[in-house]
Amino acid sequence: MFANFDFDVIRRSLGYLFLDGMTFTLTLTTLSALGGLIFGTLLALMRLSGLRLLGRIAGLYVDLMRSLPLVLVIFWFYFLVPYIGQWLTGASRPIGVGAFASSLITFIMFEAAYFSEIMRAGIQSISKGQPAAAQALGLTYSQTMRYVVLPQAFRNMLPVLLTQTIVLFQDTSLVYVLSIPDFLGAASKVAQRDGRLVEMYLFAAAVYFVISCIASLGVRRLQARIAIVR
Repeated sequence: MFANFDFDVIRRSLGYLFLDGMTFTLTLTTLSALGGLIFGTLLALMRLSGLRLLGRIAGLYVDLMRSLPLVLVIFWFYFLVPYIGQWLTGASRPIGVGAFASSLITFIMFEAAYFSEIMRAGIQSISKGQPAAAQALGLTYSQTMRYVVLPQAFRNMLPVLLTQTIVLFQDTSLVYVLSIPDFLGAASKVAQRDGRLVEMYLFAAAVYFVISCIASLGVRRLQARIAIVR
């Protein structure tokens, strides 16, 4: 079955695949996760603030992002961000933002919707008696969230946040539609250059599978350790 396959093309391309492609994929995943976590926390606090207007704005944003296909959002921001830059700077023509900045903004805004729901559930898992006790001791709402609620909520939802980050790692492969040389994009370029589509796409699938499995195993071990601490 594999007699006509040339797997040596993989060996010859390892440097390009991992030093360029995988480095880009991991960088985009890390920056998107951090940005999505910060923005998602703000959205979660807006929904839990008790101010109806803020809650509705955050809820509308989350529902909108969760109802759109990610690849469509990627395309949308790629063509829209230059015009937003033009509008913000008052330039005479659209600002050249670049495919990386557009994809990073897209993933941050998209993942924030999912992270915010995880954060909201984590915050609501904290007993109401704790913030009440903190406020009885004289802490403000901001201090209560920073020193009492959020540290415990982060620990409770850390496994779920990491699992969502694994999904994000897989989703970043969609940036190949913008001709960005992420790991899948790099594999696709090599496959088309050498005419070895099956070999390269099999290898790309195997790499994503191995990395995701190892990361999932790490999350399960972390979850077990946190459960023991409780």
